[in-house]
Amino acid sequence: MSVRPLPELLSPAGNWDCARAAVANGADAIFFGMPRFNARMRADNFTAEDLPELMSFLHGHGVKGYVAFNTLIFTSELPDAVDQLRYLEECGVDAVIVQDLGLARLVKKLTPGLRLHASTQMTITSPEGLDFAKRLDIDQAVLARELSLRELERFQAAAPDALPLEVFVHGALCVAYSGQCLTSESLGRRSANRGECAQACRMPYELVVDGELRDLGDKRYLLSPQDLAAVNEIPRLIELGIRSFKIE
Repeated sequence: MSVRPLPELLSPAGNWDCARAAVANGADAIFFGMPRFNARMRADNFTAEDLPELMSFLHGHGVKGYVAFNTLIFTSELPDAVDQLRYLEECGVDAVIVQDLGLARLVKKLTPGLRLHASTQMTITSPEGLDFAKRLDIDQAVLARELSLRELERFQAAAPDALPLEVFVHGALCVAYSGQCLTSESLGRRSANRGECAQACRMPYELVVDGELRDLGDKRYLLSPQDLAAVNEIPRLIELGIRSFKIE
């Protein structure tokens, strides 16, 4: 009987302290952003100057480093994006996490040494979406974090060997599907797909029905889903063959 490999534990790291803590506490890999092209522009992030030392530190401890490159890229930004991709490859980054479909094609053509992971921002919610990602030569797919366990079960039943799958097991949930929410852009001119989400769904609201204010007591966060906490579902996720558990 074959033994199923242990899934990867993937931890966020917005700065050196976080990276060291993740490594010290058993992370198999970390993901982090650079000053541009990542969906958390308000995080500390790592600089280009940090990268060689960071990758040397990670690889010296047997830990992989993935760079979040998960925003939509404008045409005018492509030269800078390509330069950054080449630098990531030169520094030994293990994978880039992308949302932009055009960028995904460029990664494989221009930087073949980089593994390519589909971001949750790509909104893969079906086996058909996974098949499309496979045709882009994506190496691993981060599924939409809004999928239920039952949906994951159907997903795996329909495409059990399509691509290695990664799921979030901890963190915030979007009121929409990640990558498809336009609330921040509509209300505050800050695009979530450009790393500037204002998190309008995390704010308190009043409920007005037919012109009358409803008394909801202390229930004010009407658009904010409960945070994801899948620790009790990890055995089932392992049974489903999920290859990577991602912590936000």
